[in-house]
Amino acid sequence: MAATQDALYAEIDLDLSWSERDLPERERTKHVHRLHPYHGKFIPQLVEALLGRYVPRGRVLDPFAGSGTTLVQALESGLDATGVELAAFNCLLCEVKTRRYDLFALEHELRDALRRLEPAEPPGASRYLRDWYAPQALAELFGFRALITEYEHADVLRVILSRAARSARRTTHYELESPRAPQLEPYWCHKHRRECKPVETARRFLERYTLDTLARIKDFARVRDRTRTAGVLHTDAREAEYAQRYDGIVTSPPYPGLIDYHEQHRYAYELLGLDDRRELELGAAARGTARGALEDYREGIAASLARAAQALKPRAPVCIVVNDRRDLYPEIFERAGLRLVARHTRHVNRRTGRRAGEYFEDVLVARA
Repeated sequence: MAATQDALYAEIDLDLSWSERDLPERERTKHVHRLHPYHGKFIPQLVEALLGRYVPRGRVLDPFAGSGTTLVQALESGLDATGVELAAFNCLLCEVKTRRYDLFALEHELRDALRRLEPAEPPGASRYLRDWYAPQALAELFGFRALITEYEHADVLRVILSRAARSARRTTHYELESPRAPQLEPYWCHKHRRECKPVETARRFLERYTLDTLARIKDFARVRDRTRTAGVLHTDAREAEYAQRYDGIVTSPPYPGLIDYHEQHRYAYELLGLDDRRELELGAAARGTARGALEDYREGIAASLARAAQALKPRAPVCIVVNDRRDLYPEIFERAGLRLVARHTRHVNRRTGRRAGEYFEDVLVARA
């Protein structure tokens, strides 16, 4: 017999857990948090709660910045922030989310790019791009890409291009998060409960996401603290050089062997020509979870946290959100010179895709 909701919630921190009814998807992806889908990010309401509880003022550090959730929420909560991130696409996303804009100029450029959009021949398109996109969709993506460098807000246009490219791939609707192979024929769609066809065009996605991006940046401009700033260091967290002192860390490190954080955005790396450093990625999915891979993970996370801890003010907290089902983090903290002082369990909303069943995370709090 499955556990009741009361039983499931009996041993978890209710202040860090939300039901789908209490926290629907539109709230978990508010304003710029949904500028681009990102598999594995933690929700802004959790970051907001942790900042309020552990880092209520000053400057917060995230040594595994990912899609920038901590940075964005810090700005909304009235803190300065710094993120460290290895993946070039993630850095682009973080910077676009946290930058301050002249909204009038931004709107003019985005609408002008849409007005000028024309398909273009994709010279030198890689095999990956030709396999995953219909000819019309690929031509429209290349046409949009050709306009980008003509605008001041080129990075915003790059994020829009990437988001449209994600949706325009030849894949089934229900596998959009992690497609396995190009879908070339009509198929029975488990998401829509009817027969669907592979996408043939990218234009409607470019139009939709251009306007959605503009609206989300405007929404964030209304709630962010404009006296605060967020910076991104594009480097390996094991080698990061910190020029400031921080009042705390709030982060969600990569999980060992679970998500390929570069492959999930392969289309962006291919279209934008971004630097791919996947060989340095901690917890890379390709390495699996064998004993040697887990040891590399422990060593890498510990080295990153030890380096970050050197930049903390005395007794500043280190808050880690992770599913530590292998109980790796007590040893990681010990290697990093940190002491575990609290462990909270939270219930995780099932968000997108075809996942089912209950899922829990640990919120670990440590100090030097």
